[in-house]
Amino acid sequence: MRKIVAYLLLLCGVPTLMLAEDIGWPREITQNGARIVYYQPQIDQWADYRTLDARMAISVTPAGGKPTPGVVSIQARTDADKETRTVVISNIKLVDTRFPSVDTATDAKLDELVRTFFKPDNTMTISLDRLTAEVEEGKVSGPAVKVDNNPPKIFVSRVPTVLLLVDDKEVRAPIEKTKLEFVVNANWTVLFDTAGKKYYLLNGKQWLTAAKLEGPWTVAAQLPKEMSKLPADQNWAEAKKAIPPQGPVGAAPAVFFSNVPAEVIEFKGAPIYTKIPGTQLTYATNTKSAVFVQTNEQKYYFLVSGRWFRSASLDGPWTYASEDLPSDFAKIPPHGPGSDVLASVPGTEEAEDAVLLAQIPTTAVVNIKEAEAQVKVQYDGEPQFKPIDTTTLSYATNTQDKVIQVGDVYYLCFQAVWFMSTTPNGPWKVASSVPKEIYTIPPSSPVYNVTYVTQVQTSPTTVECDHTAGYLGMFLVGAAVGLTIAYGTGYYYPPYYYHPPYGYPIYRPYPTTYGVGAFYSPHSGTYGVARGAYGPYGGVTGAAWYNPFTGRYGRSVSAYGPYGSATAARTYNPYTGVYGATRQGSNAYGNWGSSVAVRGDQWAQTAHRTNSQGTAAGFRTSEGARGAGYSGANGNSGFVAQGKNDNMYAGKNGDVYRKDSSGGWQKYDNGGWSDTGPKPTPHAQNGSRTQGAQAQQRPQGAASRPGAAQQPATSSGTMQQLNRDAQARQTGTQRTEQFQRSGGAARQQGGGRTRGSGGGARRRSQ
Repeated sequence: MRKIVAYLLLLCGVPTLMLAEDIGWPREITQNGARIVYYQPQIDQWADYRTLDARMAISVTPAGGKPTPGVVSIQARTDADKETRTVVISNIKLVDTRFPSVDTATDAKLDELVRTFFKPDNTMTISLDRLTAEVEEGKVSGPAVKVDNNPPKIFVSRVPTVLLLVDDKEVRAPIEKTKLEFVVNANWTVLFDTAGKKYYLLNGKQWLTAAKLEGPWTVAAQLPKEMSKLPADQNWAEAKKAIPPQGPVGAAPAVFFSNVPAEVIEFKGAPIYTKIPGTQLTYATNTKSAVFVQTNEQKYYFLVSGRWFRSASLDGPWTYASEDLPSDFAKIPPHGPGSDVLASVPGTEEAEDAVLLAQIPTTAVVNIKEAEAQVKVQYDGEPQFKPIDTTTLSYATNTQDKVIQVGDVYYLCFQAVWFMSTTPNGPWKVASSVPKEIYTIPPSSPVYNVTYVTQVQTSPTTVECDHTAGYLGMFLVGAAVGLTIAYGTGYYYPPYYYHPPYGYPIYRPYPTTYGVGAFYSPHSGTYGVARGAYGPYGGVTGAAWYNPFTGRYGRSVSAYGPYGSATAARTYNPYTGVYGATRQGSNAYGNWGSSVAVRGDQWAQTAHRTNSQGTAAGFRTSEGARGAGYSGANGNSGFVAQGKNDNMYAGKNGDVYRKDSSGGWQKYDNGGWSDTGPKPTPHAQNGSRTQGAQAQQRPQGAASRPGAAQQPATSSGTMQQLNRDAQARQTGTQRTEQFQRSGGAARQQGGGRTRGSGGGARRRSQ
């Protein structure tokens, strides 16, 4: 099989690690002259989004025989790669088969034949969007987190703006061989001239100056001579490019200063609002922020980090509003203006989709020996620990790693893998299990995100690690009408400063909820961070230090968020502690090297290519399962191939149904297809979580296809279930195609806010 996979991928020019795309449904397998066509799974239950119970319609053709439709029920494991939006279904257990139109003897033979196709070591891939669309409305739930929803300080500007954030009290450190200092804990490059007693802030090619951080700030036409002495290294490369100031510098932007978490709403001139049809809402079109006005009550609403805040005036005061948003927010048209906020409106299907995606785990299989060889914790001085409120645990305060003391044992969560040691300095061994006490850490603790990482030992040499979105800083927030996703816990964790015996302090901040303009992307399912107004780096500082013995200093300015954060030379995510080039979701697994851990898309590597000559596909998993297939334009087929017309469905009653060309339902019985009874009217075809995905229906009472026998009407419950499954299948197809058209995972890394894009068809129930 390995040779077949390699040959097909080389034949089609497909890189073996290419990001996967869904090759479509149904799928076909041929072996020993027999053929099976199996249709997209229909979910009965998806426990913890790991164990799948599903039905599939199938068509089995024995060698030399005729096709016979049937239904199979399976139970399997799922592993999702949210980067590529692909799910691998593995460890497939065939629960039962049903062939309603054959006798007992034939049924037994077909069952035996089907079991030769569906074996436990077989694996199939499916688009994540197809599976999530199958989850019925009202069945998405989860534990809400007791986050802090008090509003940050909110500034409003009608001109270009700089939001200057200094984390807690100002800390300055000298710049070697100069009379300058830099503000260690600022989100912008801010220098202090000790001779002239003035601050200088770098804004692109422009320098601003002020006597105090609070301002007022003006354009600096001239700079101190000491500025020309800045060291020639990457820490000051951007600053040196702006020395001396070149050309027209323009007017100074507005500078807002805060030493507590803050956000800014920047309009381009006076606010301009556009009405949202069918509601009493308008939204601001000349700002990157999500600002709405409820016109009948003249209330302003501002969305940031997944939280809504309300005020009678843009100047505040603001109060938390997500729990009781006006009903008009849920009426925003899904493809219209302002629709990108629907994922943060409690009770909407977009919010339910976001909650569902946040709970689907990312899995890695880790080689124990190689992982242990890579891990080392660095403390600033001797290890120091602080008690975690409401628990008997403590956490290390003078390291950026997540070290937790449980009794006499220390546990380290490093890049979503748990380690343990009898001393805080190691040596660190991969943990075979995690104490339940760790999962009692409250959201008020800066190490709370580790409670979203679980781990079990799967063999003498490997452990399996799972983490969900909470590890990356995305948490479930409750409201009366439903859950939503918010970025950050809302708690302010004061930064840590280490004062060595000699020299200047080391500054280490904790993740912050506000000050980065975090917004949720319904397309990628993660939070991005705003750029521009919040600083050249998109966020607040990461770390700064000074060594008086060598005269060297370092500074690392970071943009917090699931994308990781940009610095001059590397990226860093404060929630996960990941350094290196990160992907959407800050997946850590590609950054260890030496195959220490397996990334999500390496756990289930897939590749395919489709062109006018047909489709080729291949996959392999870390457990050794693999497969490939080719479906050519001339009808030739290989191991696994894509079929046509994904219109067959498995009823929960064990019968097989299909949609005919006009959208009506037919049932397979007595060796043929026949109408299920009067055709349903279009308004009855809901009950799934889709809108606009209904297939066209013939009017009630319209004639059946010529020669078809009229069957007694199928029960209303079965029809409702079939309609839900059909609409969910169409919605999943639309979303899968949209993701592929947008460039897939490669596109996800771009971030940015897109107005008026609904993210696929919506799903509605009756």
